[in-house]
Amino acid sequence: MAIKIRREDALNYHTQGKPGKIEVVPTKPLSSQIDLALAYSPGVAEPCKEIAADKENVYKYTAKGNLVAVITNGTAVLGLGDIGPEASKPVMEGKGVLFKKFAGIDVFDIEIDEKDPLKLIQIIKSLEPTFGGINLEDIKAPECFLIETTLKKEMNIPVMHDDQHGTAIISGAALINALEVVDKKLENIKLVVLGAGAAAVSCTRFYISLGVNPENIVICDKEGVIRADRHDLDDIKRAFATNRDIHTLSDALTGADVFLGLSAGNVVTAEQIQLMGPNPIVFALANPDPEISYELAMSSREDLIMATGRSDYPNQVNNVLGFPYIFRGALDVRATSINEEMKLAATKAIAKLAKEAVPEIVNKAYGDSKLAFGRFYLIPKPLDPRLITTIAPAVARAAMESGVAKTVITDWEAYELELQERIGIDQRLMSRVISRAKKNPKRVVFAEADNIKILKAAQIIRDEKIAIPILLGNTDKIKKLIEENKLDLSGVTIINPYENEDKLSHFGSVLFEKRKRKGLTAPECYRLMRDRNYFGAMMVQLGEADALISGLTKDYPKTILPSLQVIGIKPGVDRVAGMYIMNTAKGPYFFADTTVNLNPTAEELAEIIGLTASGVKFFDIEPRIAVLSYSNFGSAKGEVASKTAKATEIAKAKFPNLVIEGEMQANVALNEEIQKENYPFSALIGKKANTLIFPDLSSGNIAYKLLSEIGNAEAIGPILLGMNKPVHILQLGSSIREIVNMVAIAVVDAQTQSAL
Repeated sequence: MAIKIRREDALNYHTQGKPGKIEVVPTKPLSSQIDLALAYSPGVAEPCKEIAADKENVYKYTAKGNLVAVITNGTAVLGLGDIGPEASKPVMEGKGVLFKKFAGIDVFDIEIDEKDPLKLIQIIKSLEPTFGGINLEDIKAPECFLIETTLKKEMNIPVMHDDQHGTAIISGAALINALEVVDKKLENIKLVVLGAGAAAVSCTRFYISLGVNPENIVICDKEGVIRADRHDLDDIKRAFATNRDIHTLSDALTGADVFLGLSAGNVVTAEQIQLMGPNPIVFALANPDPEISYELAMSSREDLIMATGRSDYPNQVNNVLGFPYIFRGALDVRATSINEEMKLAATKAIAKLAKEAVPEIVNKAYGDSKLAFGRFYLIPKPLDPRLITTIAPAVARAAMESGVAKTVITDWEAYELELQERIGIDQRLMSRVISRAKKNPKRVVFAEADNIKILKAAQIIRDEKIAIPILLGNTDKIKKLIEENKLDLSGVTIINPYENEDKLSHFGSVLFEKRKRKGLTAPECYRLMRDRNYFGAMMVQLGEADALISGLTKDYPKTILPSLQVIGIKPGVDRVAGMYIMNTAKGPYFFADTTVNLNPTAEELAEIIGLTASGVKFFDIEPRIAVLSYSNFGSAKGEVASKTAKATEIAKAKFPNLVIEGEMQANVALNEEIQKENYPFSALIGKKANTLIFPDLSSGNIAYKLLSEIGNAEAIGPILLGMNKPVHILQLGSSIREIVNMVAIAVVDAQTQSAL
């Protein structure tokens, strides 16, 4: 099933905090009068004069080289049609977010109230001094063809209408690989296209560039086959008209090798698919519903290869595989256009990447260890971190070789590192965790289900199939909250411990057996089970749930105690620890201990280092650990400096395969230049620290909260390390997003433990 989006959630997402999804952030310091004078008057006059003397200097002194305009007039928005420029703005902002997330490209979205294509051309053309590239979006056919063609001729920066070319480039890669799987040649295939809009026409033209014979192509629109004897054809359709005696889609599909659908949902039947030749290839790309459902098509014949535009089926043709990286490569060589050679290079790079061994990080993200080139894996997955370092260089090379690049790249290894740093190659950490959770949802019990945040989070994880929620609390109160907030949690298990005498008795007796020699009596154990944190922990302990989430409304120490008493810590572990992931513009950093151990000894700190390293590896990231202090390698004396130095020594001996360095100040740990200049022996030189161990709870807790508020980093956690079964304690007052993230982590934790 596709992800279910509730209207209220979508509206809340766009209104929470600042309205919309984007903002402008300065890239230079503005903290003093001299900063302001340099940024504006009088200092700004100097770069202005340099640019006036040579316009190319605009790339040196301004953000133009990394700035793309996403432009529309709102005439063909998604599946909504002509809804106007204002209504299209959320979509354009969304496109800007994808540019930034996947390729580190800045975007201004521009919605223009103009339907006259000639006037629109003049408006867009006048924007060339501002932007390094133009991404046209959601402009209806046939005007979009004239607009793009004219702008490409008259502008000296890359222009691409993604609705046309994005689908063509990605589906072209899928076509190349599908034909390889069935051992057919591009020049020999019979291609049927359903749809005659911008995407369909562009795909057809692009497939011809790839090598498909135009004489073997039949296009159908809503009137039937586009034939030469029809009188309703415009110039674009007439170019693809056939003279063959073919009138219907069924006629066209008889014996066909490939079907490309870019029309409407559920307009093709199983019987029509059965008319196709052996080993047929079906690209049903209408969204959200394909021309024929995946299940129906696949059941119609065993030799079928299929792709759709949906993420819940194999071979998703998703434009995000293309446009961020195509523009990235074009911008990085200051290409004057995005030409056919660059598009072909992108397609071939995508096709080639799909044939390479799939990294474990991608397998885990999609919960599928069998991802390998073949019928069900024709193109890479959108979360594959190799996309940017595969496609952008291929596009940049093609631009250089075809003569449209104004600058050249000579050091391709350095360029690859630059690409990784632009986006923070591990920036998609939570996306991968959530995708992995969805592949095998686990039962997660919420101890505080009478809280509306918990219920809204439960709605999301149920709708997105991240987990199977179990709600603990007063049944009537929970149902009332669900009704008042128009949530749909029908079928979700709700348990009120007070109404389950049998379970209270059973759970109490189990706890008594565990704690009878640790100060608890049988009546006390029975009474404790009325506490939902004890009840939920016992559900996990006895296998009635797979993970526990709590802590939204209670202090951390009070919330964790029941789980420690009921579930306990892993064998061989002496203590638990708390870790936060700080998701920053430079990638994720892992902070520990931030929630549990007040003032650990050197020996305890060394154990926390080991637990944290295991926690970092859980996210498929190799830990590079800095043990923090106010001292650098003995430069200052004191209890904390001595403790952290000793902890580092113990940890290095105990975990010889880990990169561990310390004791050191935080700025030194994160700054390789300081280390190279002053501490050339540091193990972190060339291996930037990503895991920071704090000397005590106070410093760790203060650091992550300061970075969250002042540094604008997203805090994910706290992640409880060392428990025998998955238990995760929320930070007091966590947001719904933070709760969902913690649930996904808990699910993957449960998946991992069940596999042991």
